[in-house]
Amino acid sequence: MRKHQAIVILVLAAGGLAAQTAGAPPDRVTIGQAVQEAVEHNLNLLAERYNLSIADARMITAKLRPNPVLSAGWDYVDFLRAFTHENQGGPTEYNLRTDFILERGGKRERRIEVARSAREVAQLQLLNTTRTLVLDVQNAFVDVLQAKDNLELSRENLQAFQSIVEVNTTRVRAGDLAKVELVRTQVAALQFQSAVRLAESKLKMAGNKLQSLMGRAAPASSFDVVGGLRRDADPLVLETVSAQAAELRPDLLALRKDQARSQAEIRSQLAQGKVDFTVGTEYHREYHNANADALGFFFSAPLPLFNKNQGEIERARQEQEQILARIRATEADVQNEVRNAWVQYTTSRGLLESIEHDLLDQAREVRTTMEYSYRRGEASLVEFLDAQRAFNDARQSANDARADFARSLYAIDAISGKAVR
Repeated sequence: MRKHQAIVILVLAAGGLAAQTAGAPPDRVTIGQAVQEAVEHNLNLLAERYNLSIADARMITAKLRPNPVLSAGWDYVDFLRAFTHENQGGPTEYNLRTDFILERGGKRERRIEVARSAREVAQLQLLNTTRTLVLDVQNAFVDVLQAKDNLELSRENLQAFQSIVEVNTTRVRAGDLAKVELVRTQVAALQFQSAVRLAESKLKMAGNKLQSLMGRAAPASSFDVVGGLRRDADPLVLETVSAQAAELRPDLLALRKDQARSQAEIRSQLAQGKVDFTVGTEYHREYHNANADALGFFFSAPLPLFNKNQGEIERARQEQEQILARIRATEADVQNEVRNAWVQYTTSRGLLESIEHDLLDQAREVRTTMEYSYRRGEASLVEFLDAQRAFNDARQSANDARADFARSLYAIDAISGKAVR
């Protein structure tokens, strides 16, 4: 718990430091810088932080004691008829009275206990919001890297076909190639040019999404990311991930802390069922046809014949049962998330190894051979295009597999709670 509180404090401190630092955001960021900037400036997370301030305000309210009551009175005033010795009226008097409420049952202590537990719940909920934000930023960063790889692939394909077009143009001029063959290669080059434009637009949209998560109001056209896709060599162990999730997940810890809050709420409502005593003292001043000073003392207590706070006590008990049910449901959901993330991890890992060790090299070799044969006139354009598309699909699959594997690693960190540990 102390670790989680320290993390929240560091997050808040980072936010305050960033607010004091007036500088232009960098155009090129690493994944660590992107996550840090998002934690400091993301608007949803900034709004979530106010829950801690609200909890602090409720703590102040819980510590307050009941205010004393001051009363002033003017009584036996001879507005209607003068007081005389004959009618024995009066005497006129004025009085000042103070009443104090004596809370019983430890009401104040129970209020403070509930407020303190609620603040700890708010801390863990903020930590869980940070966890999901970090995962969103990491996935968006992977999207940008994947879009850059796809754009590079599209440009390589376009450059290769532009080279073929130049060769075919020379051959047509020399009368060594039919013009229709040149037109076909030009059409293929135009298709790859369209692919480049589409890849550029996807890269732009991925960059805009990442900048939005980082809290930048206006995305910069010069924005770029640096670094490679994450690729851990050491294999993960399912049992370890599952145990970490049960121990570290902030949303699960928040529910468990909320269970403690509900128990404190039951104690608070039981205390509210205890009647409070009111004690008071009053000063009397008599005048007109008398001259005297007097004190009065008072004690009052409600009779708990009907309202013993039964409804709120029962509500608090049912709320505790509801939280227990939510804990069981969340524990099951967390373990299901772990299993699904593990399936994604093992699948993407195996697929990436298969593509890189077998498919990609073979497709590259076939493409190189067919390009050489086509340049020598030993292969048709259709055969070369088939080889090029096969290589393009293999490269695209490799890009997707590397990105999926990186996402699976970040997902496991987030699901296990390691991302904000």
